[in-house]
Amino acid sequence: MISIKPRLHQPGGSFAMIRSELVQKLCELNPNLSGAEVDAIVSTFFDEIARRLASNGRVELRGFGAFSTRARDARIGRNPRTGETVEVEAKRVPYFKPGKEMRARLNV
Repeated sequence: MISIKPRLHQPGGSFAMIRSELVQKLCELNPNLSGAEVDAIVSTFFDEIARRLASNGRVELRGFGAFSTRARDARIGRNPRTGETVEVEAKRVPYFKPGKEMRARLNV
């Protein structure tokens, strides 16, 4: 389990962890690995998730959750600055569904 020192994130006062903090924490937990090695591991991890999602795949991490994509239909939207109507093309968007263990940890 990774415990972090929360850092105040601006909007809404929520807590966030950025990539460099994740790498730093993993370095602390694994003193036998260099910072460059940990950074390479984290990069590979995120790159592989993105690559699998880009090929319309799914990544499931037991106890954590599943990453997948969902289709969004084309629609008519509005430019919030001008109010002008614009066409928004159909697209795929990333989606995360937390696993059973993750949901249980969040609702203790």
